Amino acid sequence: MKVYFKLLLTLSIGISIISCGEKKETDATGNPINQAKTSVNQTPKELGKELFEGKGMCATCHKADQKIVGPSIKDISKIYTDKGASISLFLQGETDPIVDPSQYEIMKANLEITKAMTEAEVQALETYMLSIK
Repeated sequence: MKVYFKLLLTLSIGISIISCGEKKETDATGNPINQAKTSVNQTPKELGKELFEGKGMCATCHKADQKIVGPSIKDISKIYTDKGASISLFLQGETDPIVDPSQYEIMKANLEITKAMTEAEVQALETYMLSIK
């Protein structure tokens, strides 16, 4: 009887652990976000590209050398470099837009995503964007 009870208890604990799901992160509108899985050897530029194309949802409106909804990454990089401004401060909501302020209202939802990122993630986004020339 003790053996049966121990087996039942062990199975119950095992099932409880297995059935506990992984918490899914969502964006400001409730859509699931694919979290960036960083490797130990991943450079800030690689992480930035991964965030730009994934969790940050930046690639929805920005392409490397072509304006679609928002300005191209090349244009953003050039303007921020020429003005000595910080992309990461803008992405954290600490400075005003300088590239195309008329598009700011459209970008507000995505800024909620970048404001929730860690300092390292935002810095990685900036590193990636400034690498596009």
